[in-house]
Amino acid sequence: MCEHPISRRDWLKLAAMLTVTGAAPLLSAFDARANAEPDAPVRIGYLPITDAAPLLVAHNKGYFAAAGLQADKPVLLRSWAQLVEAFLSGQVNVVHLLSPMTVWARYGAKAPAKIVAWNHVNGSALTVAPDISTVNDLGGKTVAVPFWYSIHNIVLQDLLRANGLTPVLTKSGPLERNEVRLVVMAPSDMPPALAAKQIGGFIVAEPFNAAAEKMQVGKVLRFTGDVWRNHACCVVFMHERDITGRPQWTQKVVDAIVQAQLWTRAHPQEAAQLLSRSGADHYTPHTAEVLTDVLAPSAAGEGRYLGDRAIVHADWHQKRIDFQPYPYPSYTEELVRRLKTTKIDGNQAFVAQLDPKFVAGDLVDERFVRRSITSVGGMQAFGLPDGFDRRETVIV
Repeated sequence: MCEHPISRRDWLKLAAMLTVTGAAPLLSAFDARANAEPDAPVRIGYLPITDAAPLLVAHNKGYFAAAGLQADKPVLLRSWAQLVEAFLSGQVNVVHLLSPMTVWARYGAKAPAKIVAWNHVNGSALTVAPDISTVNDLGGKTVAVPFWYSIHNIVLQDLLRANGLTPVLTKSGPLERNEVRLVVMAPSDMPPALAAKQIGGFIVAEPFNAAAEKMQVGKVLRFTGDVWRNHACCVVFMHERDITGRPQWTQKVVDAIVQAQLWTRAHPQEAAQLLSRSGADHYTPHTAEVLTDVLAPSAAGEGRYLGDRAIVHADWHQKRIDFQPYPYPSYTEELVRRLKTTKIDGNQAFVAQLDPKFVAGDLVDERFVRRSITSVGGMQAFGLPDGFDRRETVIV
């Protein structure tokens, strides 16, 4: 098995934390911290991926400060396990989490936290070895995902099944021609593993897909946003204690994030530099060149993806990554439905009991982001029609 040991340890650690028993001591630590510091400043925890862009831009551009909030320098964490642990224990109080992971946290671990906004849409892809031309070519090979509770795992399994392939999670030894082994792997390990032929492909957030192409070790086979139109990937997650106990503070936090999303949409090249290792705050270890390929891709690049059919739905006019904050209820409902048919390593019994409509109303608190969107000119400011409803489009 080619899975990196540290990724397996992180998965097991996170699996233990996101249970009622495992989360209890962390949530107790959060309560103690909150009681001792009821007016805690904005403390952002993030992973060095483009998903974190709005949180980092809001800090860098001074949007929190302009709203009258004290904001500490964002804390870079190296794994989802570290990020969840820091959040549940109260070391950080504003994070971006994979949208399916929030379902796991609230209903698997009973964590009192909610989604207050989307962080971004799209921004992920299935990247494969250069000799792979179709999804069918993945038969008998291993593909890496960043976590079981991720949009990546959901979309990948939909793609595999639509092409007559069977995802397997725990099988050891040789695979049948119609089987694809899925493993959890840290995003930073994915391009090197692909180069070493340990895996046949990976599906993950940017900029690791762009990095693999820049290294000439892989190519984008399909963008996830070309399968599930304008899907959320990471969302903004906050503690209910802050949401209910500090509503004005929460509103200002969301206002700053929404402003950051607007700025990033209007200044993608500047955002790439800001987020890069050469930026003033050194937020991520990525080069500005790789981040520019994601945030401000060239027209020639889009033409190549159309030719390679990494983009099938040209009429959708999707951006490689885009930013809009409204958490459409239809997405949350569809996410829960698809989680029920997605294979996940570990206990997922709680998923079968979830009602999609209930989760859409219970997991998400949209009050703050609605006000934020209205204050900046409505949904049209993000290139979207007015209104807070949409129909989900998923075409594999």
